[in-house]
Amino acid sequence: MNNNSCLIYCRCGAGLFSDKELGKLEKALKKISIDVYELHDLCAISINESAFLNSVGKNYDNKIIIACFPRAIKNMLDQNKIDFGKYDVLNFRDTPVAQIQDKLKNQFQLSSGKANYQVKKSELKAPAWYPVIDNSLCTLCGQCSRFCLFGVYEFNKKSLKVVDPLACKNNCPACGRTCPANAIIFSRLPENSVLSGAEPNENPIIAKPAEKGGFFEILNKRNKNRKNILRDGFMFRAKEERKKALEELKNEQKEKS
Repeated sequence: MNNNSCLIYCRCGAGLFSDKELGKLEKALKKISIDVYELHDLCAISINESAFLNSVGKNYDNKIIIACFPRAIKNMLDQNKIDFGKYDVLNFRDTPVAQIQDKLKNQFQLSSGKANYQVKKSELKAPAWYPVIDNSLCTLCGQCSRFCLFGVYEFNKKSLKVVDPLACKNNCPACGRTCPANAIIFSRLPENSVLSGAEPNENPIIAKPAEKGGFFEILNKRNKNRKNILRDGFMFRAKEERKKALEELKNEQKEKS
């Protein structure tokens, strides 16, 4: 990797990682000869200070982002119109610090030394909790927009946009659970799932049609029933999460009045 490279470390504020692990990674990064940007945190800075990230994108040929799921990062940058050019993502959710150090040394050929270490804190006052749309999966069904009661989305038959991210209620991923295409991502969600940015199954196994009463027909029926049960479960959970968000909103309004 050439000298015109930098490391971007998301010091996540969502409580997904322990202070001990975050501190261990920070200590390790300070011992690498490269420009390091410690961001508090990438979700917030992406919507509140995108100009800063765009300037980083222009100033370096190569970027290494240490954050969460690569699918979440890619779509978050795209949604917030951040042009990062060439970059790689190391997933801190499922990669221990020692393994990250090994990849930086062997895969990216970064040498030991003293980092030019900079800390960037977001000035965002509200929690940086908002949905990110994976446009490669979105079918423009509009289910998420219709389910959301807080004006986060703008939808028509040709486009779906997150127009008011800060209107989204903290810790409420309800709209994403209703998406039949798994196209909604909440990168701050504690669970490790497609909804938090993990890759969906790329090659689902689909049984071939068979004669009536055959084994594959029975298997298909069972799979369909199972999917319906799972979908019902997701919808129930989504409705409960939305109900909780509405109750919190009402309480906030009462406190202000």
